[in-house]
Amino acid sequence: MAKVLIIVTNHATLGDTDEKNGTYAPELTHALQVFLDAGYSYDIASISGGAAPLYGEEIDDAVNQSVLADADFQARINDTLATAQINNDDYNALFFPGGFGLLSDLASNKDVAAITANFYEAGKVVAAVCHGPAALLPVELSDGSMLLASRQVTAFTREEEIDFATIDKIPFLLEEALTRKAAKFTKVGPWLEHVITDGQLVTGQNPSSAHAVGEAMVALIAKG
Repeated sequence: MAKVLIIVTNHATLGDTDEKNGTYAPELTHALQVFLDAGYSYDIASISGGAAPLYGEEIDDAVNQSVLADADFQARINDTLATAQINNDDYNALFFPGGFGLLSDLASNKDVAAITANFYEAGKVVAAVCHGPAALLPVELSDGSMLLASRQVTAFTREEEIDFATIDKIPFLLEEALTRKAAKFTKVGPWLEHVITDGQLVTGQNPSSAHAVGEAMVALIAKG
């Protein structure tokens, strides 16, 4: 049975503001439901371990509410593994759900970047959605090249930041950072589903893409 490692942020606010933030719940819950439907198991980890901040719990859709109500999920999100404890060999894939909090820790964490590089170079699936691709920015491969340098990706866009009224609150604009580092950045209109699969790397543009990212991951894992 396949097992997915989900790494989430420890940063509980939107940038330097006092606005509640962390991981955006629907991006985690919708992808996770796909993994569960496929019969996969999972662990949730964060840099520091312990309780991980969520926002968007109030989003009223059946998947989000069902996963959030699950006692096992609540136990895991409230006591995440510390990434230093992770054994990469235990997992078939790595997934970064989004949320603005990630821009303040995972986007620059070299230890998590090393975990990601290890997954990628082992031929495993690496995936991220919305702001999740920020975790790919510092990933350097063993040959000294940057993971993104040869990959096509997508992520939350400038237009979506404007629509969400976060453009002046975020630590940096993810679309711009990815455009500078990735071989190619693609996007569609705001809030439309958009998923890019480039080899074993899967990225999704926004919350609407989380389910499809999960499906793309399952398809790749099934191929072995």
